[in-house]
Amino acid sequence: MTDRQTRIAALKAAAKDRILIFDGSWGAMFQRKGLTEDDFQSDRYSLPGEQKGNNDILCLTRPDIVRELHDAYYEAGADISETNTFSATTIAQDDYKLDVETVRQLNLEGARIGREAANAWTAKTPDKPRFLAGSIGPLNKMLSMSADVNDPGARSVTFDEVYQAYRQQVQALNEGGVDLYLIETITDTLNCKACIKAILDLEAEGMEKLPIWISGTITDRSGRTLSGQTVEAFWNSVRHAKPFAIGLNCALGANLMRPHIAELSRLANTLVAAYPNAGLPNEMGEYDETPGQTSGALNGWAKDGIVNILGGCCGTTPDHIAAIAKSVEGLKPRQPAEPRTRMRLAGLESFEAA
Repeated sequence: MTDRQTRIAALKAAAKDRILIFDGSWGAMFQRKGLTEDDFQSDRYSLPGEQKGNNDILCLTRPDIVRELHDAYYEAGADISETNTFSATTIAQDDYKLDVETVRQLNLEGARIGREAANAWTAKTPDKPRFLAGSIGPLNKMLSMSADVNDPGARSVTFDEVYQAYRQQVQALNEGGVDLYLIETITDTLNCKACIKAILDLEAEGMEKLPIWISGTITDRSGRTLSGQTVEAFWNSVRHAKPFAIGLNCALGANLMRPHIAELSRLANTLVAAYPNAGLPNEMGEYDETPGQTSGALNGWAKDGIVNILGGCCGTTPDHIAAIAKSVEGLKPRQPAEPRTRMRLAGLESFEAA
């Protein structure tokens, strides 16, 4: 077995033994640093125009800050940390005028920094190995919804373009040394399916196979994604990928997310993961939920046996992750559901298809 195959085996073994802990917000932590444009620029890389706010570029310009954040989350008790590559696709980075090679370097360096941190923490605590997820975030362009309210058929991007953008990112993350892929904050399932296809195609061409973690986003109390799917429809749309884990993140705090995680727990024959926001944002766009409040809610999920992986999204900090880790310590992970022979794809059907 290769070193990575050994790590993947250890990840799967750990998931059977306990509830795994994921990291928390990256954007909020970068904001706390009070970074200036100088932090987003580099003498080594010729970057076009203003880059402030492009947190992914910090993998190239301030790798020390990225490493500090990995270390902070691993120290807080995270088993899995994600690469700082949430928007590192050619489509998303077009807003900052980055070329294909620079975007590739973002992913390679993001994976390298995270790999070094995970390896260092595993060496410190061999009984608690640390793992690295390659973060593959949503795009700023959607395949399922029109870019023009006056033209329902209008699209600003094609499936092939989305596929190619994700293919480039996946290939670089794999080469950089991640242990699994995290397709996260999914608002458009068709975009996600383009990413899944990119992964499966690359594996068919000989790239090393890695576990896939898929995390959707329920955008409001309707219980649907932005592209209109229910949790059940979302699961049925992506389960062909045979993901290592399926889950939800962002948009909602723990209290509002719980019924949707419970539904996913009832349906999915794989691990269920959740990393909610620290509540809903206040009128200033900030998150007020304390580590104790977030961890208290997630402790209830763990006691009820509906989750396998827990972490935090917007507004959460290493303190939140430490509190979550402590609150679920010793609690048994959820047992995957039995495979279902019937499914619904929209949630509006008057019958269930066999």
